[in-house]
Amino acid sequence: MPVSANEPISWSEVSGSDLDARTLYDVLALRSAVFVVEQECAYQDPDGLDLLEGTRHLIGREGDGIAAYARLLAPDETSPAPRIGRVIVAPQARGRQLARALMKRSLELCEERWPGRAVELGAQAHLSAFYGSFGFVVQGAPYDEDGIPHVWMRRG
Repeated sequence: MPVSANEPISWSEVSGSDLDARTLYDVLALRSAVFVVEQECAYQDPDGLDLLEGTRHLIGREGDGIAAYARLLAPDETSPAPRIGRVIVAPQARGRQLARALMKRSLELCEERWPGRAVELGAQAHLSAFYGSFGFVVQGAPYDEDGIPHVWMRRG
């Protein structure tokens, strides 16, 4: 799906149950292209969480493609805090501070949906300073996730 630097980003938020087939396909294709192929990490991306009640998908479209994306998981019995994950900027859209805009919108959405709650995420360890710039603090020791060092982080 082409992404053009000349078009403005169009942001949308979609619940898991409202994802249409085309949008779900575009999301899974982008996540696979980056997390599986680019990062050479063989794992099954569809994990059963995309369509759960309460899951929100934040999508930044540019032209016919997705330029930026994040998945927000609602608090549940395993975590009292909402979790931001699958944070991604398409390779052809990088270098324009879209990750910052995506995280800002993700945090605003968390506050709107789940006011006053802490927010958590599992970050690739080399990105901990980036997430730290949004107030996230590392919780505990680094861990391995599919061959990539990660750290658990919490804000609030």
